[in-house]
Amino acid sequence: MKVTLKNFGVFKQVEYELADFTIICGKNNSGKTYATYALFGFIDFLKNGFQFEINNNIINNLFEKGTENIDLFEYSNHLQDIINKACEQYKKFLPFIFATSETRFKDSEFHLALKKKDVKLNNTYNRTLTFTKNDFLQISKEMDKEILSITFPRESKEIQNASTIDIIKKEISNAIKALIFESTFPNVFIASAERTGISIFEDDINANLHNRLIKRITHSTQLNINEIIAEFYNSPYPIPVTRNILFNSQLKEVVKLSSIIDIEHKDILIDFADILGGEYKVDKEGLWFIPKKTRGIKLSLGESSSSVRSLLDVGFYLKHIAQKGDMLMIDEPELNLHPENQRKFARLLVRLVNIGIKVFVTTHSDYIIKELNTLIMLNFKKDQKSIIDMMIKYHYSENELISPDKIKVFIACVNKRIPSLKLANIDPFYGIEAASFDITIDEMNNIQKSIVFDRDLR
Repeated sequence: MKVTLKNFGVFKQVEYELADFTIICGKNNSGKTYATYALFGFIDFLKNGFQFEINNNIINNLFEKGTENIDLFEYSNHLQDIINKACEQYKKFLPFIFATSETRFKDSEFHLALKKKDVKLNNTYNRTLTFTKNDFLQISKEMDKEILSITFPRESKEIQNASTIDIIKKEISNAIKALIFESTFPNVFIASAERTGISIFEDDINANLHNRLIKRITHSTQLNINEIIAEFYNSPYPIPVTRNILFNSQLKEVVKLSSIIDIEHKDILIDFADILGGEYKVDKEGLWFIPKKTRGIKLSLGESSSSVRSLLDVGFYLKHIAQKGDMLMIDEPELNLHPENQRKFARLLVRLVNIGIKVFVTTHSDYIIKELNTLIMLNFKKDQKSIIDMMIKYHYSENELISPDKIKVFIACVNKRIPSLKLANIDPFYGIEAASFDITIDEMNNIQKSIVFDRDLR
């Protein structure tokens, strides 16, 4: 998939293409978060906001015959046209995605181009919606078939009304979205850069929401449920931040689920706990952090380190939500982490990629980039005896190695005074070419050498 942004924040026009592991790095205020939020918002809009137009003839046939079939090939074959239409509609939602004024995005454009290999249609679908005891809607699709079957064996003639028709159209649209989009676009979990504050100020944030709802109710001459719902979703925060707030508020339900990692790759959770220095626990009293190698000690998030708070969302995602085919987006994974743990976290992210979870990160961390270089370089020479010995000595495993074709790195930079994203060269022998980090490190080294030798060595 290739994303194009026009008139987005600092960007006049930029492009970036997704890989199994996509990285955007660069200086502060260079547009990394804009690129991240724009993509997350679009996929979120596709799955939760966009609706297909369902022809009235389909509904008429359904009411007359009690059954109707939809050829999904027409949708999959014209998916790029559908995405183009969705991109046009998405523009209206950009102020909501970024929690800013409408004028900010009046000239903005978002485009997403699919490759043929991205389009898949090999899943099943089965949904039953009951209206009355004898009136129910059945929508289904069999594996490896491109026909969506709809049946509506209604008994009551009164059920054929505008409200029922709207519901049926929405259900058919949701079925098409699930079949066309779910297999093409990953389920995305995002950890925003504001996650550290959310975890500790959650009660205050939720209280602010409740106060807004109460104010809307008490100041309305007529109670309109749609206005109340709109107030709930009209968050003062960007959508990724709002998603993190909601996720934090649902942890008591989240812990009832098990991810593919918890079922098949518990070693990843063990290594995550090593980075964290303990584990999280949710009980009837609340959310706690249990430090490693302690007895009977549990800390509230307010008592815990900033690294514990910054890894909260990721930790619960890994243990309870993650599934193969997902995309994990992390804005600045290095937040509050010691350099040693930044290196460990880079290795953990590669392991996620290698079990089938796509990763998208923005970063300022030279440690993360350099550790990825190491994993690329080790992969290139992994069959050599000296490299095998080195991997044993420094505790690297083969499932932490990655080939360059799985990674794309984009450097946020300024080209002729125009902010841009430059695709970094990745060499299997030398790793990722990230000049913005190298220039800063070289300058620091030169300054220190000059101090030691009492002369400028540049």
